[in-house]
Amino acid sequence: MKKIFLLAVLASGLAFGQSKKVVSSDVHWWGYKVAKTESSSHDGTVKVKSGNMIMKGKELVGGDFVLDMNSINSTDLSGEYQGKLNGHLKNGDFFEVEKFPTASFKITSVKKNNDKVYNRLVTGDLTVKGKTNKISFPAKVSYSNGVVSLESNKFSFDRQKFDVAYKSSMKDVFVKDDIDMLVKVTAK
Repeated sequence: MKKIFLLAVLASGLAFGQSKKVVSSDVHWWGYKVAKTESSSHDGTVKVKSGNMIMKGKELVGGDFVLDMNSINSTDLSGEYQGKLNGHLKNGDFFEVEKFPTASFKITSVKKNNDKVYNRLVTGDLTVKGKTNKISFPAKVSYSNGVVSLESNKFSFDRQKFDVAYKSSMKDVFVKDDIDMLVKVTAK
């Protein structure tokens, strides 16, 4: 009976894949402000709080990640202006981190992509401010010696779909709906 149980456990591991824990990450974002006379952008980072990637043999087949929205930080500014923008991003105008301290991404499929560098198309469910929407992005995925790496190409998602709906009170100034992202994650 023990042998049958052990075989069932091993078979389920092969069928569902092996989980690799995230050991390093770099998540970079860009937001854009547009005015009649000029355009500008801000960029920064947000930290991965936890995550894992699911491997089936040497292929990435799934995973999930939790982002610490309290860690959102603008990197293009410093001092007082950086503090003001960080506070602005964390309040109800944007990510409302007191109410929604985390965001998450769950990989639902990974398919081969024809691009030579970004060899996979990663699709999953992004949840921000309690709203979930499907997004896809091209990524370079590699696996060697028990370590899996995922590095995305720059991709965009529409902040309005997640109720990140800041509207400027200044006439002729608005924030673009698209937020650009670049993600690098390593797990073992």
